[in-house]
Amino acid sequence: MRKYLYPTLLVCFGLAVAALFFFRKPEPIPTLKERHGDLALGGEWLNTKNAIGGLLAQLRAKPDDNKAKLLLAQAYMQEARVTGDHPYYDMAAMQLLNGVLQKEPENFEALCCKASLCLTQHHFSEGLAVAEQAVALNPSNAFVYGLLCDANVELGRYPEAVKMADKMNQVRPDLRSYSRVSYLREIHGDYPGAIEAMDMAVKAGYPGLEQTAWTRITLGHLYENTGDLTNAEKQYAQALLERPYYAYALAGMGRVEKARKNYPAAIEYFRKARATVQDYAFADELTDLYRLSNEPAKATQMAKEAISMLADDAKEADDNEQMGHYADRELAYAYVKTNELDKALTHAKIEYDRRPDNIDACETLAWVHYKRGNFKEAQQLITTALRTNSQNSTLLCRAGLIATKNGQAEKGQALIRKALDTNPYLSFDLADEGKKLLAAN
Repeated sequence: MRKYLYPTLLVCFGLAVAALFFFRKPEPIPTLKERHGDLALGGEWLNTKNAIGGLLAQLRAKPDDNKAKLLLAQAYMQEARVTGDHPYYDMAAMQLLNGVLQKEPENFEALCCKASLCLTQHHFSEGLAVAEQAVALNPSNAFVYGLLCDANVELGRYPEAVKMADKMNQVRPDLRSYSRVSYLREIHGDYPGAIEAMDMAVKAGYPGLEQTAWTRITLGHLYENTGDLTNAEKQYAQALLERPYYAYALAGMGRVEKARKNYPAAIEYFRKARATVQDYAFADELTDLYRLSNEPAKATQMAKEAISMLADDAKEADDNEQMGHYADRELAYAYVKTNELDKALTHAKIEYDRRPDNIDACETLAWVHYKRGNFKEAQQLITTALRTNSQNSTLLCRAGLIATKNGQAEKGQALIRKALDTNPYLSFDLADEGKKLLAAN
């Protein structure tokens, strides 16, 4: 009897597996969330809803339609940029892309989108690996070289990043390629060249599109970093004309008013920006503004909110190796502001270990060491952070303070003066510290 039992059991098991395969429910399709407030105004939201609604209908009728999945993933990636809701839309897009790649592992567009998502989430090594898969399939595409440029920048491989940007411009000079050139010029200390390239990027874009508005904001920030508030304000105001209620343009206007010490106006701009897009950076800026306007309770509340938003991102990244925004660099600075220097050091080290060649990661860990009084360790790291000849005023001022604490008074003072000359509107607490040191010597 038993010899007949085993084959019967095997047949039953096979039928059960087949049933699971054929009759299992397909994975739910991520849906579009409603926009609220100013983001729900205008025709763009109506067009977005109609386009995404059509794609969702296609997928309900044909769940295995990879083209529709890819288009929906791209739409959700854009919606994340517009709304700031990266936790939801990035995860939704990744789910769709993984579904495409499971059946079509060499789908070039899906690989590019996945690489872009990894970079957005600060998974830079993973983004580079996926982009390298993509470029092997299609070495004649400009967009993939932009991804390779971005990944190499974030990992501190600057010569390779320059090569990728050059290839991108050879294949297709446009908004995206010009903006990469601008950023590389900026981190190599060429502010005039960076402004020139970003101006070209703006002119290559279509007015009113989110990508063009972002590029214009970046141009405004370059003017800001060189102390040119007039031109910075012009760019932010133009962005608001072309794309009303754009949160990052409102934030730009807020920084201009902050530089002018018009704190009530600056606070109002950031409150409006924050009401539109939930970006931790707005809470972080409000922390400084409330302190400057002598509202310590509100400053403390904003600092806690910024840390809470970043901590949620960090936890998600720790829980899910494939997704979740790595936010350790931002957390390190947030904890410096609340004087929780042990926590700041923990997160600065995590970021540094993840990408020890990146100048921003080196600067972050150097500054935390400085705040803790570990001046020798800070000097080694800030030297690495200066290796591209960046003329960023914050970096120069920090380097000057660190050099001075290490007994290099002349070098330190020269760096601080250069920082203040580059940007007279440097962050006030940092500028004050630098000015006090200069006055004491």
